[in-house]
Amino acid sequence: MKWLLPEYIRDMLPDEAWRIEQMRRDVLELLRSSGYQLVAPPLIEYAESLLIRDSVDMDLRTFKLVDQLSGRTLALRADITPQVARIDAHLLNRQGIARLCYAGSVAHTQPAGVMSTREPLQIGAELYGHGGIESDLEIQWLMLRALFLLGIRDIHLDLGHVDVFHAVLAEEEVSGELERALFIALQQKDVPTLQGLVRTLPVPVQNALLALPQLHGGVEVVARARSVLPQQPRITAALAQLEIAAQQLQPLAGSIGIDLAELRGYHYHSGMVFAVYHPRSHDAIALGGRYDNVGKTFGRARPATGFSMDLRQLYPLLPQQAQVRAILAPYRADPALEAAIVALREQGEIVVVDLLGKAEYRAELNCDRELVLRDGKWLVVQINN
Repeated sequence: MKWLLPEYIRDMLPDEAWRIEQMRRDVLELLRSSGYQLVAPPLIEYAESLLIRDSVDMDLRTFKLVDQLSGRTLALRADITPQVARIDAHLLNRQGIARLCYAGSVAHTQPAGVMSTREPLQIGAELYGHGGIESDLEIQWLMLRALFLLGIRDIHLDLGHVDVFHAVLAEEEVSGELERALFIALQQKDVPTLQGLVRTLPVPVQNALLALPQLHGGVEVVARARSVLPQQPRITAALAQLEIAAQQLQPLAGSIGIDLAELRGYHYHSGMVFAVYHPRSHDAIALGGRYDNVGKTFGRARPATGFSMDLRQLYPLLPQQAQVRAILAPYRADPALEAAIVALREQGEIVVVDLLGKAEYRAELNCDRELVLRDGKWLVVQINN
């Protein structure tokens, strides 16, 4: 049984591997053409560089080991975002806007979802140096455009805003333990637990927190929220941003929802958060949001927003494609044959040289045409099965 892999770890066979590689190229080309520059951080770093402060879930998800050279704790990255923040803060150190993109494997100690792999192939984009809604919209537009480019339709975009939760608690000294408990109850929309947690808080705060689990639905949620939540500047601004995003992104999203109890990643997110869902996926297929405080870990906090997707998770959602068939070429020391093979490959054809020359194995080569010598010329003819 030496060939068995660990749970939630699997190989990619040729059809999937080639298709995912093409997906990677297509998304990166979209990002390149939009002004994003590619970075490639290492798979392994010192643990403190990869663990975003106060992010317990990230800590639990990260593989750790001891460095045999330094004796310090190393970690396999579970998310590329902290690495890109480090690059922006210390290696590039730009004063204006930095648009960065990446694609690479990450490792998780536990699968993030029911059908998830523990080795996602993460691809995404980050925009640093701009704190306005314009950069949020750019990132969200690119995420939706990437899914459209890959042929993934029938998507639902869910918008939330962490600032609403933060603003409700801003005027109260709430312990970190209570804040985490409130977060979990809100995320699970567990109203009975939430009712018990807010009893010691002032009535206006109680009412606002108890309203959040009910504030989910279409764009009309914004109007409802304005009528029941405190008239605080941060809340007013957050609701305005959600309304603008919903209006402007509607042409690219199949449907748009707003959920003010959606606090995914609230430990390091600081503004609008978003997730994309698909009818054939148990979990969100793309995630992102604003995280202006991530750079504090590296001594240089500045505005930032971004998105990420797992190409391996997206693969089953792609439209079916006809399998690309190849041209079979005989193995022969013939300059004219070699020239014909080179010319066909330069035209984009797949040409497979039949090294074994046995008819019973030809089906495995996936060829529907072959090169044959006729009247002194190498011609491509259809294979008659």
